[in-house]
This record gives sequence, structure tokens and C-alpha cells, in this order.
Amino acid sequence: MKLLGIIAIMAMAFHVQAADSKTNAKAADAKTSMENKMDQAKTAAGAGPTDPQIAAIVVAANQVDIDAGKMAKSKTKNPEVKKFAEQMITDHKAVNKSATDLVKKLNVTPEENDTSKTLKKGGEENEANLKKMNGKDFDKAYVDHEVAYHQQVLDAIDKTLIPSAKNDQLKDLLTKTRPAIEAHLEHAKMLQSKMM
Repeated sequence: MKLLGIIAIMAMAFHVQAADSKTNAKAADAKTSMENKMDQAKTAAGAGPTDPQIAAIVVAANQVDIDAGKMAKSKTKNPEVKKFAEQMITDHKAVNKSATDLVKKLNVTPEENDTSKTLKKGGEENEANLKKMNGKDFDKAYVDHEVAYHQQVLDAIDKTLIPSAKNDQLKDLLTKTRPAIEAHLEHAKMLQSKMM
């Protein structure tokens, strides 16, 4: 089950900001940018990102989600948001270890690529945005982002990562991770509905 969180961390990597209409435009731009990067990786690799590129994407996504969860845990006063952030940290730390173990087992060196770099940059931008907020504004922005991000991760898993993975163990890991991402999405949606 710990492996099931790998893509959830990716979810943080596709950070989108949904606090207001200006932020929604940024979210649409971030989504379009991520889709463009995935398309570029697909074109460059022939059929999609390579296994080493997928590994770098997963690692980047996990770290971004851990960092956002740590910020949320330290800034929120909402016990439910704090519990969710703690879950993101716990799940994604476990996934980082599992992902690292699999990469070593497969003798694959993660290959930095435009998508992994975009994920890192998106994570930094999301953190910078969240640092400016406090209280209910912070909670809403964090949770809104988690909803949008996890949906984008599910889409990336289904449309790009699983179809592109060549190694059966990597493909299996991505497939087994999908339900955890979906569970994180549903949890974030539940929190979001309480904030409306």
C-alpha cells in the first residue's frame, strides 16, 4: 500500500493555484504547460517518456508533495487540513523510499527532463504563493490545489506514464499507485466541500 502513494506525490508536482480567477488562469497555464511537456517528451522519445524519465518525474513529484505538505502542516490551524497534510507527508516519504528502492533494483538512473524540471518549478511557485497566505485563505488555496493537482496526476498516469512505461515492474508500480492517488483526490474533494 505504501507504493500506492508514488503518483500522489506527482500530484503535488502538477501544482495549480486555484485561489481566485487570476490563480485559475495560472492553473490552466500550468496544466497546459504540463500537457505540452508530456507531449514533447512523447515526441522526443517516440512513444512517450522513457523509464528513466518517468523515474525522474516520479521522484520530483514525490518531493514536491512532501514539501507542500510540510508547509501546510506548519501553517494551518484547521485540524482536518493538518491531518491531510500529515497523510501526504507520510505517504509520500514512504513512496520516495519505495521508488528509490525500485530504481536501484532496476538499475535505472532517473533522467532529468523538461517534465521533471517543470514539476520542481511548479512546486516552488506553489510554495511561494502559499507562503503569502494565512488562515482560511491558506487552507482553501492548499486544498483547492490538491484537488486540481491530484486530478492532473491521475490523467498523467492514465494517458502518459502507464502507456509509456516499458519495464513491467515500473508499469505495475504505477498501476498499483493509481488507487492511492484517487483516494487522496477524494479526501481533498471532501475537505474542499467543507470550505465552500
